[in-house]
Amino acid sequence: MTHSTSNSTVPLRRLSQKAPFGITPAGEPVEQIELANANGIRMEVLSIGGVIRSLHLPDRDGVFADVALGYDTLDGYLGDQAYLGAIVGRVANRIRAGRLTIDGRALSLAQNADGNHLHGGTLGFDKAVWSMAPFERDGAAGVVLSHVSPDGDEGYPGTLRAEVTYTLDDSDALRIDYLATADAVTPVNLTQHSYFNLHGAGVGDILDHEIALIASRFTPVDRALIPTGELRPVHGTPFDFTSPHRIGERIGEPDEQLRLARGYDHNFVIDRTSARELDLAARLTESVSGRGVDVYTTEPGIQFYSGNFLDGSAVGKGGRPYEYRTGLALETQHFPDAPNHPDFPSIVLHPGATYRSSTVYRFVVRP
Repeated sequence: MTHSTSNSTVPLRRLSQKAPFGITPAGEPVEQIELANANGIRMEVLSIGGVIRSLHLPDRDGVFADVALGYDTLDGYLGDQAYLGAIVGRVANRIRAGRLTIDGRALSLAQNADGNHLHGGTLGFDKAVWSMAPFERDGAAGVVLSHVSPDGDEGYPGTLRAEVTYTLDDSDALRIDYLATADAVTPVNLTQHSYFNLHGAGVGDILDHEIALIASRFTPVDRALIPTGELRPVHGTPFDFTSPHRIGERIGEPDEQLRLARGYDHNFVIDRTSARELDLAARLTESVSGRGVDVYTTEPGIQFYSGNFLDGSAVGKGGRPYEYRTGLALETQHFPDAPNHPDFPSIVLHPGATYRSSTVYRFVVRP
């Protein structure tokens, strides 16, 4: 990018001071901090839920827009049911009936979504107030978010210590590193639940966005939007994004999976080339502005959600309601309901082991 805002006389402010963002009903202060890079990209992070509240990206003419859905006030996040911008866990996505068995122990988790467990439960990581430790080093600004989930939290066993690091660098990449340890056997599957609209948050829908997913299979779902266990080839279906397609191009086709989810709300199995390294999972483009996001991850899956349950009831920044399909999420993850499908990659964390995961969102301007 060639729209740098720095010069030789004005020092670059990569990292703002923490600022208050309100107080929760439990009396916990919530803070906000801004990260920026040398090219003018900036993002605001909240201590509640580790929320990415805003993300300002340039278009081809160097005009910036905030492309992340979010709220103006803390009350918006306290009442939010769409997980806008938040870290979700202990286990992202759905677990059938909140029931699973690990190492011979039957667990019953909170049921917060039509009798199932979703995104960590009623008071998951998205509603927790995380500690924030900002840093600046090597041409990058970042913040380390830390949270301790106690034994029994939403039904999960053991005390879990989670750490999530956001790093924004001058290559226009936002790196997210997840780390967790526990003192008892427990499932862990963390992800980031930001919604993007590359026109700008609250500006039209996302159906004209073009997406490519590096995935030749996906996990079809049942009526509860929980995987059946099948790994289905995408070839010949509206789920084939191995070459780029507009999101709205096939979303209205008479396909059972599209009908069940009211659009795209499915886990795609990434065609990985390495067991450990970051692999390309998705490319997102909005052709009018040229804004784009490339997603790299160490995870085996990515949930593509086309904002099917946004209905205008959430009033976002600037008083704009978030209507049907005005935002999309690309959640890197292990597969939903993994403990109930032995053939899915395991999400079980044992004492003495460390959960690690990394995802990079690289922001680009395409010709």
